[in-house]
Amino acid sequence: MSLSLVNVVKKVGQETHLQDINLSFERGSHNILLGRTLAGKTSLLRIMAGIDRPTQGRILLDGKDVTGLSVRKRSVAMVYQQFINYPSFTVYKNIASPLKIAGYKKSEIDRCVRETAEMLHIDDLLDRMPADLSGGQQQRTAIARALVKDTDLLLLDEPLVNLDYKLREELRIELQQVFNQRQAIVVYTTTEPSEALMMGGNIAVIDEGRILQAGTTSDVYRNPQSCKIAEIFSDPPINYLNGDIHDHIAYLGEGITFPIQDHLATLPDGNYKFGIRSHHLSLKHKNKNDTEIRTRVRLSEISGSETFIHVTYHDWPLVVREAGITPLQIGDEVSIYVNPDNIFIYDEKEILVAAPQMVTE
Repeated sequence: MSLSLVNVVKKVGQETHLQDINLSFERGSHNILLGRTLAGKTSLLRIMAGIDRPTQGRILLDGKDVTGLSVRKRSVAMVYQQFINYPSFTVYKNIASPLKIAGYKKSEIDRCVRETAEMLHIDDLLDRMPADLSGGQQQRTAIARALVKDTDLLLLDEPLVNLDYKLREELRIELQQVFNQRQAIVVYTTTEPSEALMMGGNIAVIDEGRILQAGTTSDVYRNPQSCKIAEIFSDPPINYLNGDIHDHIAYLGEGITFPIQDHLATLPDGNYKFGIRSHHLSLKHKNKNDTEIRTRVRLSEISGSETFIHVTYHDWPLVVREAGITPLQIGDEVSIYVNPDNIFIYDEKEILVAAPQMVTE
């Protein structure tokens, strides 16, 4: 089965929520929609599900136009951000509900419910009521209800956003295993670049209702085709310094210079925007090619096993992501280092002209 969105537009009153969306999905594919809050991700899922109709454009299923087909006549299941379960039903009855509506036999319902519950590690909770469950258990129940019918299209709208860090990590791994066992088209939305990278598969970066770039997740991450895409697909957002190249020397900000080579060697002289992801900046000199940047600390955020160090270089704000706990005081002068091999180069129109050969998260 294949699903295609062709020139899809969605308007609500005078507001355009989606503009000229063209995407294709194949059976068995795992697809990520990455975008900030209000980028249009949920609007797009609702149109794919048949809950809403596009203002313009078509939805094609195996080449057949199903734009006007209601959600009840489509083989689709959807999981939302909130823990949506029937409060008066047990976990068993919640999971069984779509099968009962579809007219499955009692024995088949029982088999499917128990298999799906076991897959999501809630088989010991089948007699519980939703009010007696933790947030993670409630979301597992909602996911099980979506999975149990084994639909052709499975849509997940930021399903882990309301869970704590540990639960999110556990469910991400489990969901990947579940997806690999299915031949459904899976579309999973997230605001988090790290989650997108972990889920893998294919990705479409969406912003203000437009698809900015689509492809395999690894390729889009390694080659973000514009500054906007690099900002969305970096956490924290990618750092930028304006500069120029002249006579095979790069000049960044004020006083930062290095000879251009490797992926930068063919760039002509001119003005550019230099992009550096936060984990490619370091407080330690790691490589003979590293370039030093003298800065002053604005803020040091310790977040679990990482520290985010906000610094200023000649009024340019930069963020350094360091592993471990690195206590620094506001106002401290520090040196940070960057290897030119890890720098992205964008032209004056903010279009990618050079990307590192090997990019890591």
